[in-house]
Amino acid sequence: MFAPRKGVVNEWNEDHDILRLGGIELKQLYGYILTSPVHLTALNEIRKLDLDIIHAQTEFGVGIFARICASTLGIPLVSTYHTTYEDYTHYVNLIHSNLVDTYAKKAVARLSKLYGDSSLRVISPSQKTKELLEKYHLNTGIRVIPTGLPLDKFSIEKEDHEKTKQIRKEYGIQEDERMICYVGRIAKEKALDLVIEGFSLLPSSSKSKLVIIGKGPDERHLADLIKEYHAESRILLAGPKTADQVPDYYRGSDAFISASLSETQGMTFIEALASGLPLFAREDDVLKEILVPEETGWFFKDKKDLVDKILHFENLSKEEYLTIQKACIEHVKKYSSETFYEGVLQVYKESIDEYSNQYTVDDVKVVKDYVQLILKNRIDEKRLIISMDDYYAQGIRKGEKLSTSQIQSIEKNEERVRAYHACLRRIAMKDRTVKEIRDYLSKKTECGDETIEGIIQNLKDKSLLNDEKYCENFISTMRLSLFGENRIRRELKKKGISEEMIQSLFDKQPDDLDQVRSYANKIHHALNTESVRMTKRKIKTKLLQRGYSLEEVNTVINELDFKKDEINEKNNLVRCALKARKRYEKKYTGTQLRNAIYRYCASQGYNSEEIYVILDEMEWDDD
Repeated sequence: MFAPRKGVVNEWNEDHDILRLGGIELKQLYGYILTSPVHLTALNEIRKLDLDIIHAQTEFGVGIFARICASTLGIPLVSTYHTTYEDYTHYVNLIHSNLVDTYAKKAVARLSKLYGDSSLRVISPSQKTKELLEKYHLNTGIRVIPTGLPLDKFSIEKEDHEKTKQIRKEYGIQEDERMICYVGRIAKEKALDLVIEGFSLLPSSSKSKLVIIGKGPDERHLADLIKEYHAESRILLAGPKTADQVPDYYRGSDAFISASLSETQGMTFIEALASGLPLFAREDDVLKEILVPEETGWFFKDKKDLVDKILHFENLSKEEYLTIQKACIEHVKKYSSETFYEGVLQVYKESIDEYSNQYTVDDVKVVKDYVQLILKNRIDEKRLIISMDDYYAQGIRKGEKLSTSQIQSIEKNEERVRAYHACLRRIAMKDRTVKEIRDYLSKKTECGDETIEGIIQNLKDKSLLNDEKYCENFISTMRLSLFGENRIRRELKKKGISEEMIQSLFDKQPDDLDQVRSYANKIHHALNTESVRMTKRKIKTKLLQRGYSLEEVNTVINELDFKKDEINEKNNLVRCALKARKRYEKKYTGTQLRNAIYRYCASQGYNSEEIYVILDEMEWDDD
């Protein structure tokens, strides 16, 4: 075991199984000892031990040193996440700023992920803590193993009745009174203010007294609060007790109380249950597995609710109390040291086995906007791709070992990375709408809906997908190409642009018939061999196909000058009749040929009378 000590030098204990690392005492933080993360002499001592595994029990100081040892010596690392640091950000938020608290919690999340991902396995003492770590997006495996306790140490069978009498006498607890104890740190996050306020509201007839055992930065505040409520006779500060004394204080009590919502497991709750004490607590996910209402204790919501629960507790008969006491002892058995030992040992075995088959990052290649990892172990090689953002976020480096969970996470995200970069290539060639990218991902990749939406959001965040900007550019380009509003609307709707967005952008566009006139004139010039009627019909059809409205089309056609077309009408009709004659004379003769030519010329928009005139002027070989 390697742990800190107050002082400068490192020193072994007598049995040479605990090395204490020199550090400084943090008096404002429960007297914790903070040690340097670098100890070269200790590293050499650890090297001699030829360890199979390292288990880090903290994140800072010794915890960082543990990670350095594991990395330097090539030893698998397991860690236990004991503390929900989010509940302690008030210690750095001295100005009580919401902004500072938000950034502090974000820093906690990043550090927790960094420390967790440096381990092969993370042991969580409760499901609540596991869910918190999952919220931090750890890439390593998380195993819930409630921290075990030597429950026999707290057994009521070991009660020394003389000590019990002495403890109760010391705090003035009469035989007919209830001693409810709190054991733990005295700090803001433990919410002892609420407990004290509740006890201060108890009626004078109440037989319950509160004994607070422990020390911490909030001791003076609690003492002042007790005086403020004139509750000195009901609430007593007992100060800290040694680990050997605590079981006797539990056994001298009748119940245990805590209003804390910052527990990762609730060790003192478990100790109290093992001592046969029913619990008073505020409802918290971590305590739902420990406290069964009316069987092993009571949840309270606020100070008034606490008063009601305490008075209910006072009215329990001796038989009812003994039933609850028995249930407490039975319920806590799953938290024994033996159960804990089996669980942790299994994690050690799995970690050692996994580490021996781990892949090492043999090479790293940057390919455009992503990274290719070449991984090798004793018998195999893998090539994986990872996004540049994930690569830097995970701090992967050449020569580093990757855990199975890390590799699985990278493999799981490979399809997302490939799909994302395929989208980048498509957007580089041509602007796309959200619908076009979504359709592409749905049809051409194996990505699920959640992944697809994540990719789309990422592209939006980087301003690579913007439907409104796409819509503006599309309208501008189509108008320059002389397309009408209706055609533009149809095309945009096919691309998934909403009617509301299209309308809002068209509302900003000026009404301009010049585009319609320009395109109509272009068509008119190309139709110099048609009848006037056919020319007008073709111009109208092409303008409507181009997307211009019927009103715009009719306005422009009425403005066009067809005088030249009217002058050329007869010559165009002659050419049309000769063309028809050439087409049909092999099939028809005489009257049938004349009728076929007539029908053809009429279909081209020429006047019937003018057609007959031309037919009469033509030479015919009549039968």
